[in-house]
Amino acid sequence: MKKIFAVVLLVVLMASLFTGCSNSDQVVLNVYNWGDYIDEDIFQQFEEETGIKINYETYATNEEMYTKINKGGTQYDIAIPSEYMIEKMIKEDLLEPIDLTKIPNYANIDDQFKNLSFDPNNQYSVPYFWGTVGIIYNTNLIDGPIDSWDVLWDEQYARQFTMVDSQRDSIMVALKKLGYSMNTKNLDELEEAKQALIEQKPLVLAYVGDNVKDMLISEEASMAVVWSGEASAVIQEYDYFEYALPKEGSNMWFDNIVIPKGAKNIDAAHQFIDFLSRGDIGFLNADYVGYATCNIETMKLIDPALIGTTYAYPDKNLLENFEIFQDPGDFIVEYDRIWTELKAK
Repeated sequence: MKKIFAVVLLVVLMASLFTGCSNSDQVVLNVYNWGDYIDEDIFQQFEEETGIKINYETYATNEEMYTKINKGGTQYDIAIPSEYMIEKMIKEDLLEPIDLTKIPNYANIDDQFKNLSFDPNNQYSVPYFWGTVGIIYNTNLIDGPIDSWDVLWDEQYARQFTMVDSQRDSIMVALKKLGYSMNTKNLDELEEAKQALIEQKPLVLAYVGDNVKDMLISEEASMAVVWSGEASAVIQEYDYFEYALPKEGSNMWFDNIVIPKGAKNIDAAHQFIDFLSRGDIGFLNADYVGYATCNIETMKLIDPALIGTTYAYPDKNLLENFEIFQDPGDFIVEYDRIWTELKAK
């Protein structure tokens, strides 16, 4: 009996050992992304197809993402920053080059989203989504039409609207209202924008992030500065909302997929980027997130009713005064100062 027990114990130990090896050998891809910015159901499909498990974390702003990666000690294999932050991270050698030969589905990306100023040779990023910043409003509560940033300084809308809790985007609103570039490095223009935001602040209901949709739907807010995908999500469910692209212009943004410097699973990261660049996966994401796709094959699956809408795929003539954010370099300290002084008021 002792011998039988010893054999059984040995078998159990060996089985546990092999099971432990199997679990420890599984590749875990660490993905760092904006909140509510991917259809998490696709993670299971990716794991079934590749055997690679996804470990998923989220951030609220580009700056939060940058600070965490720049401080080191993180193990992220994938991140999805915006254009100006990609430009900054390239300058600071915080990104791994991407081998496009390992991403055959890169052929699905529309050429108009390639070779852009922040990554001119497509060395460090692959397009994910694009969109705009504008004003969403409840037509049952706000008399339109809304076509200018000026409405956010109109006292008749006091405490009825929210601003974005984002330094660059909120300062952008004031700069564009005043007729300046949102990439200005002119201190007088920035000071004028700061004063405008200080004057506006008593009228603002709140500076908000992901919870803006709930505030609009509950009618806590009647109007809000939002990214276009948030507008899309609300409008497609509640058709009495509209999304305006201010005539003074705004931010046309691009979010791309990158591999942070020092990533441990670079091959798996390339597999995941290729997976996200598939037409069918791109559609699942676009349908869930509500932002505009950069993928030609995904576009074939998009509801034609979305084409030409202000919130999804606007006509190009509506984007004439729109700009792409640029990395301000060391001048960012001035934007930081203005944001801090505004928040302290």
